Amino acid sequence: MAFSYTLSAKKKSSARVALWRRLQRLGAISPVSGVYLLPATDACIESFQWLAQEVRQAAGQVIVMRVDGFDGWEHQSIVELFQTARKAEYAEVDQQVLKIESLLTAQPSAAAVGQAQDELAKLKRRYLEIVSIDYFDSYERATTAARLDKMARMLFPGASPAPAIPVLHMGEYQGKTWVTRPQPHVDRLACIWLIRRFIDGDAGIRYAAQVGADEIGFDMNDAHAAFGHNGNLCTFETLLKAFQIEAPGIETVAEIVHQIDLRDERFAHPEAIGIDAILRGWLLENLEDRELERRGLSLFDGIYQIVSTR
Repeated sequence: MAFSYTLSAKKKSSARVALWRRLQRLGAISPVSGVYLLPATDACIESFQWLAQEVRQAAGQVIVMRVDGFDGWEHQSIVELFQTARKAEYAEVDQQVLKIESLLTAQPSAAAVGQAQDELAKLKRRYLEIVSIDYFDSYERATTAARLDKMARMLFPGASPAPAIPVLHMGEYQGKTWVTRPQPHVDRLACIWLIRRFIDGDAGIRYAAQVGADEIGFDMNDAHAAFGHNGNLCTFETLLKAFQIEAPGIETVAEIVHQIDLRDERFAHPEAIGIDAILRGWLLENLEDRELERRGLSLFDGIYQIVSTR
């Protein structure tokens, strides 16, 4: 999608700066002066349409076009412009991580650790902002994520590392009934979604304090559960590793669940705040277990759709 606009010379420079900043936050690139590009996704198209409306309200002129290509520009060249822009932004985060490491080396005190934790939280938020506009999966994304994760493990050691999780075969877990405690919250609702969407679409789910014969307990807070928290992993993460489930965005779902469930500040996904509020609201409504399950499946379907298309 291409976006081009003009504002009257009588308009204050603040209006121009505000529009420019909005375009930057959207991740738009400008290969030539006055023309801004975004991928032709529904979200990007809507963003350009809202910006166009603002320009018109400011008595400006604007055009939004869907284009197949540009003379003299290969598609890959356009993609590389997007990736180059994100590369520079990831590099800024990397530099800040190095500053945190230098701070801890120079002043390994409790105060320095606290300051580093605050700075890391800000950097994680900035990283996620960049990821949201990294439309073509820049190589640097994974490198920056690894640096942030390494720093988080150092600053927030949390529980002992999880012991090795045996690899299981999904074929042996078909047609089973899975049991967990009543009033499922984030980890258990996420597990139910994972079971139904990735392990066994026809799995039975039962809510009880005890696990019956030939049933599979998960997150039961006792030794009878086949799956539960494992070291510093929540139950969702344990299932993910046990069944070696790999899919675009699934690790991000796991991080969001971990963030809400364990609250160890290892991850800082902004979506987690709203998701946590929704889940707590459901519990305050005293909903039946099946209603929580129904809503949970829908909620995690939506979350997965968002994170899997980033």
